[in-house]
Amino acid sequence: MPLQTAVLPSPVGLLALDCDGSALTAVHLRVSGPPREPSGPVLQRAARELEEYFAGRRRTFSVPLRRPPSATAFQHLVWDELLRIPFGETRTYGELARALGTAARAVGGACGRNALPLFIPCHRVVAKAGLGGFSGDWESGLALDVKRVLLEHEACACGST
Repeated sequence: MPLQTAVLPSPVGLLALDCDGSALTAVHLRVSGPPREPSGPVLQRAARELEEYFAGRRRTFSVPLRRPPSATAFQHLVWDELLRIPFGETRTYGELARALGTAARAVGGACGRNALPLFIPCHRVVAKAGLGGFSGDWESGLALDVKRVLLEHEACACGST
């Protein structure tokens, strides 16, 4: 089945969601271009779940996800750990590294290769002192702006200050 894409407005800018017909395969943050309505049940479900998430009515996602076939076993381990971080909480790269018996830099590398940000919540991983990075190497701090907004959203939705 050909790749399907929806482009949705969100509090962090336009999001492009890619789907192979049976699972979400990628989320692209801060894309440009006109919005494109989701077609098909997976994209429609993903759009609804994102809307609920940003409205503060959803804390976990249930849309089916397909990770990149090129992902390593280690990346899968890290992404599985990310899925265990509860809504509104964070872990440091070091904490995840200790849990996995590896180095914080390796955890950061796997987080940066996460093709499904938000749905696999790499934004919940922070540096020991500061935000750390976020899903790729974007110029001019745009990625960290997105990470900051997502963490603030979850803190507010949890009733934190």
